[in-house]
Formats: sequence, structure tokens, C-alpha cells
Amino acid sequence: MRFQGASLTYGELERRSNQLAHLLHDQGIGRRDRVGVFLDKSLETPLAIYGIMKAGAAYVPLDPRSPISRLVDIIQDCGIRGIVSQDNKARVLGETGVQQDILQFVVGVSQDADIGVRTYAWAALDALPAENAPGVYIIDQDLAYIMYTSGSTGKPKGIMHTHFSGMSYAQMSADTYDVQHSDRLSNHSPLHFDMSTFDYLTGPLRGATTVIIPEAFTLFPANLAQLIEDERLTIWYSVPFALIQLIERGVMEKRDFTSLRWILYGGEPFPTAYLRTLMERLPGARISNVYGPAEVNQCTFYHLPPVSEWDESMENVPLGRVWDNAEGLILDHQDQEVAPGAIGELVVRTPTMMRGYWNRSEMNRRAFYRREVFPDYHDVYYRTGDLVRLDEQGRLQFLGRKDHQIKIRGYRVELAEVDAALTRHEAVEEGSAYVVNRDAGDVICAAITLKAGKTVSEGDLIDFLKSKLVHYAVPQTIRILESFPRTSTGKVDRKALQQQANAAAPLHERSE
Repeated sequence: MRFQGASLTYGELERRSNQLAHLLHDQGIGRRDRVGVFLDKSLETPLAIYGIMKAGAAYVPLDPRSPISRLVDIIQDCGIRGIVSQDNKARVLGETGVQQDILQFVVGVSQDADIGVRTYAWAALDALPAENAPGVYIIDQDLAYIMYTSGSTGKPKGIMHTHFSGMSYAQMSADTYDVQHSDRLSNHSPLHFDMSTFDYLTGPLRGATTVIIPEAFTLFPANLAQLIEDERLTIWYSVPFALIQLIERGVMEKRDFTSLRWILYGGEPFPTAYLRTLMERLPGARISNVYGPAEVNQCTFYHLPPVSEWDESMENVPLGRVWDNAEGLILDHQDQEVAPGAIGELVVRTPTMMRGYWNRSEMNRRAFYRREVFPDYHDVYYRTGDLVRLDEQGRLQFLGRKDHQIKIRGYRVELAEVDAALTRHEAVEEGSAYVVNRDAGDVICAAITLKAGKTVSEGDLIDFLKSKLVHYAVPQTIRILESFPRTSTGKVDRKALQQQANAAAPLHERSE
């Protein structure tokens, strides 16, 4: 592992994580417990992950940028008795107000910090055994980590992954992307984003070097480009936005990126104009579209062909095929398999699938599709909520979310289709459609950002969309933004756009 020029060898990781496991064990942490990880990116991050798992517990990433109320919700919901943190988080931890009933101790905070619970500095590990971890009995079906994501009700939901699902993901991703011990991986994603499992689970499985990218570097593309060159990264994995920023502001033409052999992206669609530019600037790198909700880690991939082989189908890059040792079905609203080429929801059966949502019995009931194959024996699939179809070449094409499929004047509209149409305009960098609630009924609105040096009027954009979309799918208004509100994982925050618009003045409906 590397961070800001400092290194942590696998031998050091082994010994230091053993010591952390002993400290946690001495605090009563064991099998089936949950321990929070409340850290800025650092070399302590892998120590926390492996020390917690060696103690028999599951690690629970806590977003350092979360409001205190969300931290409290997760600590209480998950019953977190211990947290691995650092001194600069002491004030926030002291303000959570959950010490008396749940949280009992914090590792990584100086003993003179007054936060209402026992504290242990990192130096406390020095006196503990380093050669072996505590003798804790665990099996591969025990929990390894719980990752919280936003819930539709506003309450975060915890996705439970076992050692089996985590190791299955590490093995399958290492095989799919041919990860070698000589590789240098980019840890661009924060720990609470499921993409980080590639860096912290897959990389160590193959003995690769994971370069932890400081948060500040993710905000300044030119510095990030310099880091890629200096660290000689070989495999990159991030949301498209990070790569778009590199293209726009990273002065890639001045950097030596010849070490990059594989670019992985996922989380949301990649505008094809930028994707084409990326491939032209990195002719020696293979590029893959990675797809899979955090509930299954990953379930499909598509290795993009050279730009010279692109056809019209590449306007929307396919999800590709379900990866090895997994199975996907496409179901209609009655849970019947659809005919080839028809649209339906993708459900997936894979060893990388979560155990379920923490403490959410009703959500667990709805999350899985069970198909009886023998009497009293069912295959269990995760319902992705994503609408897909199988194209003529046997590739899965993404058509939007079930929960983003809306009704306008009785017509069904896929917001993802509007997004895609927006990004086809030569001036548009990114586009996102959303629903605005009005007394006369819901209407579609949209927001865009522009490519550097490009301009376009709202009227011209609407005229452009009229040539691409059915009339009822054309947005009523289109806002031009300097930048999009984003989630902590880098995705466009569609809900924030919707809230901003709903709080604005009433819209006058455009005549057709």
C-alpha cells in the first residue's frame, strides 16, 4: 500500500493488523460484532479493514463528510461498539452523543481526548502481539463488512457482505481484469463506496500495490494526473466523472500515462464523446464498463472495442454480459422471463451477492427473487431494479431504473433516455433529467453542464431534444449549471436537483 509517498508492505500490514485485532479482542470485540471505520484516506485504512476482520468482526465504513446525524443513525442502527479513527475526528465523535448507550471505545484517538468513551492511540498497538491474530473462529458465511448507502426513505440502509461474497468478488474481479502482483491500483473511491473493495480486497489477493489517492488530489485533476504519472499506475477504477475531469482539466497531453494498461469505470453512464476522447488519448489502455449494484459488488462487464470498430450501438455503451460463475434473468412485472430483445428487470444470482440488508426484514423480502427449481429448493436472485434488454449480439443494454421510470400525462418515460439524449448535443458535458412536482401535475425538467468553451441556449437544446425524443419526454425547462451537486461517491445527485427545482418558482408549461 502507498499513500503520499509512504509505503506499507504486506508484512507490515500483517503484523500491524494482528496487533489491532488483539486490541479489539481485548475490548470484547469478536465474531458477529460491528466496528466502524471513521478515517480520512491514509495507510491506517487497510490496517483497520484487516484488523477488524481478524478480530472476527465486520468493518463498517463511516463517511468522514457525513453530517453528525447520519453518523449517529448508522452507529445506532448497526450497534457499533467500537470505532477505528484518528485524532482529527475526535471533536466529531464527541458530538455524536451516542457514547452512553452504544459506543464504548475508539482506537486511533489520543488518550487525552475527552469524547466520553475509552480511547487508545495508535501507539498502544506497539505492546501487543504482532506474529499472530487472536484465535477467533469464523467461517466464510460470517459478516466481513456492512456498507451503508442512501435509502429511498432517507434512512441509510446497511448492505451485509460475508467473507464468502467478498472473497468471491476479489477472485472473480482479479480473473476478469487479470490483476497481477506487479500491478499498481488506483484507490480513487472512498471506503464507504463499494468500488473500494477492488483496491482493498482484489489488490491484496494478487499481491498488487494499491496507491491510496488523497482526497485533495481528487479535487484537482492536474495534480491527479501528475500522481498517475509519478506512481506509474497500471489499473484505474472510478466513476466516469473523475475521468471526465482528467480529460477536461488534467492536461493529459503533458503527462506520461503509458503505464496505464486497464481503465475500469462504473457507477453511471459515461458520455460517449468523452469516452471516445479517453480512448484516443490512451491508445495503449484497455477500457471496460463495470456494472453492478453494491448489493452484488459487480455482475456484468463490457470490454470496449477500439474506436475504429464502433457502430451506432455504441451511442449507449452496453453493460455487456454477466460475468463467470453468475447468472442473470430478465423479468417482466409479473416475474416472468421476457422474450429475447424485450425490456425487463435484471435479476442476478452470483456468489458475490450480499447476505441482505441489516435490520430491514421487509426490504429483504422485496430485494430477492426466488425461483423454485426443485421441491423446497430455490435459486435466489437479487433484484437490481435496473431495466435492460438483450441486444442482437447477446449484450445487455441498460435502459434505466425501475424507480426512474415515470408517468407523464399517462405516458411512461425513462429519465435515463432523456439523460442520454442531452449528452448527444455537442455542447453538453453532462445532463440529468428529474421530475418537478407542480399543482397541475408532474413535469420533466433537466440540468446540464457545458463542455469547455461551448455555449448553447435553452431554446436550442429543447429544439435538439425534440428531434431525439417523443414530445412528452422533452423537458419543460433546462438549467445550465457550472457543476452538478454530487453524492460523496461522485455520482450526480438527482434528488438534490429535484429538491432545488421544487423549491423554485412555479413553471409555466410549454405549449407543444
